[in-house]
Amino acid sequence: MSPRSSQHKRKTSDPALPTRFSMVRSFQMADFVTLGNGVCGCLSLMFAMKALITQNTDFLFSSFWCIPAGVMFDFLDGRVARWRRSSSLLGQELDSLADFCSFGIAPAVLGFACGFQKMLDLVVLTYFVCCGLARLARYNATVAAMPTDGNGKVRFFEGTPIPTTLVIVGILAYGVYNGKFWRFANPVFQHEGPFASFSLAFTPEHVWGGEISILPGYELHPLVLMYAVSGTLMISRRLRIPKP
Repeated sequence: MSPRSSQHKRKTSDPALPTRFSMVRSFQMADFVTLGNGVCGCLSLMFAMKALITQNTDFLFSSFWCIPAGVMFDFLDGRVARWRRSSSLLGQELDSLADFCSFGIAPAVLGFACGFQKMLDLVVLTYFVCCGLARLARYNATVAAMPTDGNGKVRFFEGTPIPTTLVIVGILAYGVYNGKFWRFANPVFQHEGPFASFSLAFTPEHVWGGEISILPGYELHPLVLMYAVSGTLMISRRLRIPKP
């Protein structure tokens, strides 16, 4: 055997090197449930983009339904972790990243897909996403120092939990279902290209609540302010909600 091949064999059999798929092997059962939450968030984003491209509300409703499915996985992963008596720092970080995707980014993209597309709307949606990100980062940084009960469970949330953004998604879904958003059915514009009807679908009278002018050239849809309220409540430190 040549010295080179002998050296290569020693490197591949070095016990200090991680084994193949070591990260996946280290996952607990609860971590796989958490990944289900992340999958729901990713699918919600993709369905929302597909809805805008095809102008098909079926994809938009599929995007809406992914969010409560993500809430279900988010609820179950903690129960599974306590049932299996297994928790880890990896699982905690994974949970926060999945929550950010499903309950931070996805609801903001759904708001955009429903017509909150003015420049000031984008400012509000970006503020909402940043509040969700900050809220999750604060929780991860302070959870070890927060008061717990006899089972080691945190007693309360500081600010509203990020899954409460499901309320916003529910309002948007109600609006689409009742024709307050998304009026794309206009065959007159079909000959002008697949995106021609966007100019009609997102006019003020076709977005729930209309729009108001803040400054010349800067309009805002009042309903988008529910994102600002939700984001502000998430980062509040005075608001303490008992953890169920």
